[in-house]
Amino acid sequence: MPVRADRLPDTAEPRNAAHPGDPAPPPGLVVLGHFDQPPGYGVSRPHGSPSWLFTWTTGGRGHLWQGGVRTSAGAGDLVVLAPGVPHGYEVEAGARNWRFWWAHCQARPSWAAWLRPYDAGDGVHVVTSAPAGVHDRVGTAFRRMHADARWTGTGAPPDAATPDGQVAVAHASAARELALSALEEIVLLTTAGARPATPRPGLDARIRRAQELIDADPGAPHTVRSLAREVALSPSRFAHLFSRQLGQSPMRALREARLRHAARLLENTDLPVERVGAASGFVSPFHFNRAFRERYGAPPGAYRATHGGPPG
Repeated sequence: MPVRADRLPDTAEPRNAAHPGDPAPPPGLVVLGHFDQPPGYGVSRPHGSPSWLFTWTTGGRGHLWQGGVRTSAGAGDLVVLAPGVPHGYEVEAGARNWRFWWAHCQARPSWAAWLRPYDAGDGVHVVTSAPAGVHDRVGTAFRRMHADARWTGTGAPPDAATPDGQVAVAHASAARELALSALEEIVLLTTAGARPATPRPGLDARIRRAQELIDADPGAPHTVRSLAREVALSPSRFAHLFSRQLGQSPMRALREARLRHAARLLENTDLPVERVGAASGFVSPFHFNRAFRERYGAPPGAYRATHGGPPG
């Protein structure tokens, strides 16, 4: 019987009428496993996931979609899905199986620069043709990640071996950071020499320009009206086109960009938390703390303590 997302441990969000589809782990956790699935296996999340999803295919073929982007994954392909956009994945039609590692977590902000050249749109990053010479090391890193995620912090960590459908959840803070460090190695290995994905076809130049404006200065007082004016569209037409092409509203995209910017400031500066929020475009410290906690699974101060920043 195929192992589906609803067979995840109790950390998975329960299915309910308000959020139909397969559940996903809540934000803040590191959850991973290695599956070998036959035809008929599939996961559908009409509301997306609150965390990032990383998949590394080791055999067979998988088919993944998010928003309006669809991609096929074969051995040696890393596909990364950003949170908050409807997605699904399955064994590709006609394939005998799909063997793959998967990991749900909150991506470290520093990974964004490595993944950006492989952006296929709608929060999908497709890293294909990673050098064959790094495949074994990527597999070793995933096995180590799975072992480290199960470490309790006492005694020796478990042996690093390929699990047989066993899901690992990093509960301890040390286990979580060790697991993320292994995943960081994986992202760096696969993106360092792989061929960037082809830019998403059909993306309207005006929407691309609006996205560039948001990414260039997320702390600016952008509004739907101001962004629409920059690209010579009416606010209603701009909002409709942006949402249709990128799978999220302009204000949702702006909120995500501001939170990523805040995370980078917390990692790399000693600015007080209130100033980080203001510099990232959040007028209310309360709203900033709440939004940051929802996105990263920890309040800004705790995030800085974990991910580090230069001493004040």
